[in-house]
Amino acid sequence: MSKQRELSNKMRTYHRYLGFFLAGIMAVYALSGVLLIFRDTDFLKKEILNERQVATNLNAKELGKVIKIKRLSFSTVEGEIATFDRGTYNSQTGAVRYTTKQLPLLLDKMAHMHKAKSADPLFFLNIFFGVALLFFVVSAFWMFLPNTTVFKKGMYFAASGIVLTLILLLV
Repeated sequence: MSKQRELSNKMRTYHRYLGFFLAGIMAVYALSGVLLIFRDTDFLKKEILNERQVATNLNAKELGKVIKIKRLSFSTVEGEIATFDRGTYNSQTGAVRYTTKQLPLLLDKMAHMHKAKSADPLFFLNIFFGVALLFFVVSAFWMFLPNTTVFKKGMYFAASGIVLTLILLLV
């Protein structure tokens, strides 16, 4: 058996078993990726009422930091009650009532995993997954021997995909 055929067979084997191993995580990333497209909408989100006690006499910016609402601003202030887009804040007592919209727990966990940062405890799993996906891309070119019709047709599809990706990136 030629060295080229041996390498092709090894790549096929690695590609196959890594694909089976990562099938679950690929499904999670596929679903959460589609879900993240709608992150600026209320799609599948449920409204949660939050009641908290915070420091008194906070301005809008300080309150926004404490309750983690970006660009919070008070629409009206009547006495000690400040009203903002999603709730109210009593500047004298520090009581704040506001609503947030969250995905159901499992979908929220999936989306959070998809958007993981280096500060997240399992970020190395995302790195592993990214490297594994890159391996899938590279190993796909060793699935068939270069002199076969399937490989040649595959090269046309790969070239088309690269052109489409470049168009999407540059538009």
